[in-house]
Amino acid sequence: MLCEGMTRKLLLAASAALAPIVLGAAPTQADTLYVNADGLHATAEGTLERFAAMRVDERGRIVRLYAPGEALDPAADERVDLGGAHVLPGLIDAHGHVMGLGLALLQLDLGGTASIEELQRRVAAYAAANPDLPWIVGRGWNQELFAEGRFPTAADLDAVVADRPVWLGRVDGHAAVGNSRALAIAGITAATPDPEGGAIERLADGSPAGVFIDTAEALVNQHIPAPDAALFDRALEAAERFMLANGLTAVADMGTSVEDWHAMRRAGDAGELDVRIMSYSANVGPAQAIAGTAPTPWLYGDRLRMGGVKLYSDGALGSRGALLKADYADQHGHRGLPVMSPAELRAAADWAADHDFQLAIHAIGDAANAEVIAILEELDAPAERHRIEHVQILDPADLGRLAEAGIIASMQPVHQTSDWQMAEKRLGPDRLGGAYAWKSLHEAGTRLAFGSDFPVEHPNPFVGLKVAVTREDANGAPRGGWRAHEVLSLGQALAGFTQWAAYAGEANERFGALAPGRHADFIIVDRDISAGDPRAIADTKVLATYVGGEKVWSAD
Repeated sequence: MLCEGMTRKLLLAASAALAPIVLGAAPTQADTLYVNADGLHATAEGTLERFAAMRVDERGRIVRLYAPGEALDPAADERVDLGGAHVLPGLIDAHGHVMGLGLALLQLDLGGTASIEELQRRVAAYAAANPDLPWIVGRGWNQELFAEGRFPTAADLDAVVADRPVWLGRVDGHAAVGNSRALAIAGITAATPDPEGGAIERLADGSPAGVFIDTAEALVNQHIPAPDAALFDRALEAAERFMLANGLTAVADMGTSVEDWHAMRRAGDAGELDVRIMSYSANVGPAQAIAGTAPTPWLYGDRLRMGGVKLYSDGALGSRGALLKADYADQHGHRGLPVMSPAELRAAADWAADHDFQLAIHAIGDAANAEVIAILEELDAPAERHRIEHVQILDPADLGRLAEAGIIASMQPVHQTSDWQMAEKRLGPDRLGGAYAWKSLHEAGTRLAFGSDFPVEHPNPFVGLKVAVTREDANGAPRGGWRAHEVLSLGQALAGFTQWAAYAGEANERFGALAPGRHADFIIVDRDISAGDPRAIADTKVLATYVGGEKVWSAD
């Protein structure tokens, strides 16, 4: 069971305190009045508001919210006493990878490995526990955390598994390492050239070291047996349960493949699609195969729609694939790698915009962001709500251009805490003026949308909320926050994970707010996130999750 993360003690306490909620009847069969709530939501302007009750109609949509002390309409088919429970709108991840999360939950998890030696132990244990797997596939390592301070190599993997191919993705998905067996199956030798938009790390003699960056990953990926439909279905179910357990009721799926879409449709046809998915196809080809020449309609009661196309400008900062305007401070002569050439990117963007698809373009480095801004400036960005994904490093001179062009900044607060030390090394102290600049962008008038980029980061949105208001990592570092002038208020952060995220997915008229006519997507949590130390927001536990007024997940 994916909800088994809470301790028994917490579950017993939650059940005792909230028995009326857990045992309440399904609310979608009648007009329901929820009373005695300690409710909190963010307005479209990013301010916090309290509510004490809400009315939900038989379709599972909000009729109205009631402020504390406001007289309640006595006419309701059903009345549910929430017993003072803490209620929030369902949270939205504006940038995740649904099938990536689901498959990661079914594969070897290397998140948090602190050394190559620990990575080797995990790989060896997983291989021993799964003797029938033809490939050992995993994800989550980050060389920045390794005691050895370097990439793992094929030789490191050969030392623990040599008889089967091993292929392990970096945490950000922009690099992977394979053992010698994997390289041999893929036909990789010293003579294999670097593909456009990627690189093969090499030893001193020119032979491949085992690490492949960005587009070079495809050289090996294409040889891994493709998951079958049953595995896709299992992965989607696992991802949904995991998201709901973390309070997520909707997600923008960045990079939906044809196979992903078919799994989502199968779940929807079976009435088993609980999370709302705003789908962005993995480039133009899948969009054409799935939707044809225009976005799909909303399906399954606003549970699924493909309305956008995901494109890539550059890679990631950790693997030095992000495109910078000047050399990397820790690798002179190197400025990153374009994943798509400027001509390819512009052509794909033109096709998507011409066919009314929303654009979501990955850009991390300041040069990549400048390039993407220029492309979107030529399009009707405000009308189509085009967006840049990540926007991690901006030249301060380009910061105001997003608002002027109506471009949405889709950002992931947790990336800042994962990357701040690395960013200082990659850029140096004098080029951080536009780094993870949430407040500066907001004050310039840019619309923000927040997510996690799961499974690159954990999908828990309460960690993202805490980071947005503190800019401190899980260890409280740096104390007071990294570049603390960029913190946001809790209202702004909560809007980023609700209303603003829905706006960024062209869904704000349907969900994302507890407002009349919107779907009644809400969660019950164990605390008032606006009270006490903001660092404690990350410890928030979800007790129940409702989508369309129906309880779809419970901690007990």
